Amino acid sequence: MAHTLTAGGEMAIADPAHRKHRLATTTLAVENMHCGNCLRTVETALAAVPGVQSARVNLSARRVAILSEKSTTSPDRFIDALASRGFKASILAPQALMPQASNSSGLLRRLGVAGFAAANIMLLSVSVWSGHGGDMPASQQTLFHWLSALIALPAVAYAGQPFFTSARQALAARRLNMDVPISLGVTLATAMSLFQTFRGSEQVYFDAAVTLLFFLLLGRVLDQGVRTRAASAAENLLGRRTVTASQIRANGSLGPIAVADVEPGMRLQIAAGEQIPVDGRLLTASASLDESIVTGESAPRYAARGDVVHAGTIALSGPFDIEAAAAAEDSLISEIARLMRTAEQARGRYVRLADRAAQFYAPAVHILGALTFLGWMLAGAGWEQALTTAIAVLIITCPCALALAVPVVQVVATSRLFRQGIVLKTADALERLAEVDTIVFDKTGTLTLGRPELSAASEIPDDRIRRAAGLALGSRHPYAQAVVREAERRRITPHPLADVRECPGAGLEATDEGRTLRLGSAAFCGVEGAKYASASLWFRDGDAGPVVFHVNDPLRSDAAATVATLTRDGYAVELLSGDAMSAVENAADAVDIPRWSAQQRPEQKIERLHELSRAGHKVLMIGDGLNDAPALAAGHAALSPSSAADISQMAADAVFQGERLQPVITSLRVAKMAQQRALENFAIAIGYNALFVPLAMAGRVTPLIAAIAMSASSIAVTLNALRLARPQKDTA
Repeated sequence: MAHTLTAGGEMAIADPAHRKHRLATTTLAVENMHCGNCLRTVETALAAVPGVQSARVNLSARRVAILSEKSTTSPDRFIDALASRGFKASILAPQALMPQASNSSGLLRRLGVAGFAAANIMLLSVSVWSGHGGDMPASQQTLFHWLSALIALPAVAYAGQPFFTSARQALAARRLNMDVPISLGVTLATAMSLFQTFRGSEQVYFDAAVTLLFFLLLGRVLDQGVRTRAASAAENLLGRRTVTASQIRANGSLGPIAVADVEPGMRLQIAAGEQIPVDGRLLTASASLDESIVTGESAPRYAARGDVVHAGTIALSGPFDIEAAAAAEDSLISEIARLMRTAEQARGRYVRLADRAAQFYAPAVHILGALTFLGWMLAGAGWEQALTTAIAVLIITCPCALALAVPVVQVVATSRLFRQGIVLKTADALERLAEVDTIVFDKTGTLTLGRPELSAASEIPDDRIRRAAGLALGSRHPYAQAVVREAERRRITPHPLADVRECPGAGLEATDEGRTLRLGSAAFCGVEGAKYASASLWFRDGDAGPVVFHVNDPLRSDAAATVATLTRDGYAVELLSGDAMSAVENAADAVDIPRWSAQQRPEQKIERLHELSRAGHKVLMIGDGLNDAPALAAGHAALSPSSAADISQMAADAVFQGERLQPVITSLRVAKMAQQRALENFAIAIGYNALFVPLAMAGRVTPLIAAIAMSASSIAVTLNALRLARPQKDTA
């Protein structure tokens, strides 16, 4: 189901013929997915399932969104495909919280066991170390070593389960993940200590093995916590939806109904303070609504009878009645969530680069570990020292930080933009927005509110309004809608017309009783040299004289301030519009845009964008409406207000809500910050490996220090990305 948001917050609902053939999205939680190699394996396994169009992993949230043909969608098939590759998956309900939350208590229990065991083994080890001077008999040292083994073996077996299980599943599926070298390192350290205990050696490492697990689990718990803070904006949005509604039955009584069972046409009652469950139309005289979840605007909206209301908005007054216009899965809030998931889980250039690096990293870990062991053995070191050094290398080279470097930035940036009323739609939107140096605005519906009204309309006869409104019904253009609203104000029923044709950048045309009706520009309506030839809208009915419609479309309240801020930030700003010369000139003067062009057809806008591109500029096109779609696609990046022709089909990279232009500034600044955080995360991940891997191979890092460093690197990149979530002043 397609939605069209008007500038006033209304929504037109269409039911396309191809709806029955649409694709379905299934979201699965994948518990044991931790690294870039896991990500690639999950997507490859699902892509091989018949009917699957795409599978996109959100590594920071440990979930995968599967787009498949609705007729062949079967979650069991997806779960089985992942199980064959060693992954445990489950269906995630739309209102479910992040899967990590359900696992945190288990991790904390294992962390507690590891910490308790480590503390007790450390006490025994201190006693042994203090007795090395000869005060403690060898038999007593051996006893303490066996006591340490009795504590360590069950503690390692229990606390290490998250790593061991994941590694076993990966190896059973003939693949590698980050838990394989960790499990190998812990197992080797424990086995070596047990062997030394049997031999009666003074050198055992039970304390190191258990403490190693303690810090690995601590790192995973902390990592899980910061991932939760970077939770998917789409899931947070869906999680705020209500699950029940009050249905008005045929006999007038009220009864509860699950929101999932609500169908179009049902009547629902909304009490004050309740959340509206589905998109619908207001049946009572008026209502006051908090629409901040949809538009980002904190000011309440006063809706009148017949106005569209959206799922997720809060009733500030009540009770009032609505008629459901769409099922829950087809509501605007669900559509925005789908767009958010697409942006969060898609692959930009930086994400693909990190994925390719992580792909080759897992085999390299084991090769480095083996080379380290052989190198130390050939250098004459004992097998104990060689094996200990190899264990440190295995642990320290896990590619967690590299795999998380960019995806977590993308999730945090997407969430922050959403909270400020901006919905990203494409994979590399942030990357391209960060590269922009030139901004091109459309006028109507972009610099202006897109809610024009006819001025001096009383001078136009009712019959002309009636026939012009019949044409105007065939378009969502703001000027056409102004004619329709004038007809509604006069209580005039528009003249019915069939086969209305829209000529992008020109106007509307239809044939009625052998006469050609046109509504559009002066040139389109054949007006030449007339007094009002520069007016924005004309109507011609056959051979009758043309009628001019004077249109007044106010600028957005912060348009001038936004343009001034963009100019101050170093962007070149232009105005390209298909409107008349005088209207465009007045708008350009009002917001202080020195370079502007009027009466631009779509192909002329595209040519100007190409001209800027050939000159080496990266252009951000901001516009709405059918005639702006080609120009939006031609720009290096594109933004549209929520009044655009169709929020799910526009060629824009992002859609911003509300009546202000300030989101343009926010989008550009957050994009630049996201690029900076991604580069910083790459530097952290690369710097970590460049520093610690050589040290580990040189024997300068113990397995315990390696565990701390590996966990710290993952947490560091996530915390660095979370800096994006800090509120900053982005106003014009």
